[in-house]
Amino acid sequence: MGKFNGHLYPGLYLFSYGLYQATVLFKAMLVSDSLLYAPCSPRNKGRWARLWTIAYGGLMKMVTGSTLTIYVVFCLDDGMVLMNKKVPPRFMYPKEWQHLTMFILLALNGCVDVTSKNLLPRRCVLLEKGTLVLIFYVLLMLFVSHVQGSAGIELQTHSLLILVVFLLMLVLTIELWAPDTFHLSLIENFLFLMMGSWLMQAGFILYRPVTGYPWQDDDISDIMFVTTFFCWHVMINALCLLGLYGISSIWHHCYNPSLKLTGSEEAPYHMDAVGPIYKSLPEVEESEKGDQALLPSESSLSGRA
Repeated sequence: MGKFNGHLYPGLYLFSYGLYQATVLFKAMLVSDSLLYAPCSPRNKGRWARLWTIAYGGLMKMVTGSTLTIYVVFCLDDGMVLMNKKVPPRFMYPKEWQHLTMFILLALNGCVDVTSKNLLPRRCVLLEKGTLVLIFYVLLMLFVSHVQGSAGIELQTHSLLILVVFLLMLVLTIELWAPDTFHLSLIENFLFLMMGSWLMQAGFILYRPVTGYPWQDDDISDIMFVTTFFCWHVMINALCLLGLYGISSIWHHCYNPSLKLTGSEEAPYHMDAVGPIYKSLPEVEESEKGDQALLPSESSLSGRA
């Protein structure tokens, strides 16, 4: 799993996840809606209406994490053996066990998202964000340990990946106190794109170079060009976000101008123990009824006149 496929498939998933989240972010921004909820098109209420409320992002995390976990377990000929039978015993396949831990965390994060959005009476955004932050703290420790014994091209490639993971961890931590901030969400999606695209690039650099010749660890030019390629990924992903925003803007103004009127139709949620950021729907209705009761009716005004 530490070979080419171990970098390509997780990177492809992370890049696709970043594109999807960026699309959701731009749509919410264009209709001035909450960033925590994707604006949805009106659907007919019927037998299949509940399908539109499923947390597909969390479901995809569960499927992807479980699939990659199974792949790691069965990709080794003798299976995932923790320790050998020698005396004294030694740990086996340390990198594969780290990969297994990463993918299990991804599946667990999907379970938390589905539980919060579909199973709990009220969606708990703090639970979702906190779980994701905790996972990236663990992921950063695993990546730092993952480069032990590496040198040259491999060390440079993974060091740049660790940089992206560290920055993403910081952004996600800040979002615990500002979850509905456009700029932070945009940086988060950009870093997900960077993490995915660079992980795929690392697979080609380390295991399937385009030229057919392996990169040389003792060649300073090769090491410098690794950083150059990383900078190119920064520019390409930034342009990708810009193009995605342009496409979303054109689609919104040309094909769905009434999206702002529909808004998001998700269940109420709470953020922390201090108090809810948004009122739940029954509370809003009760407050509106109370305000209407305080207003004098037209018949009473006419009678007094």
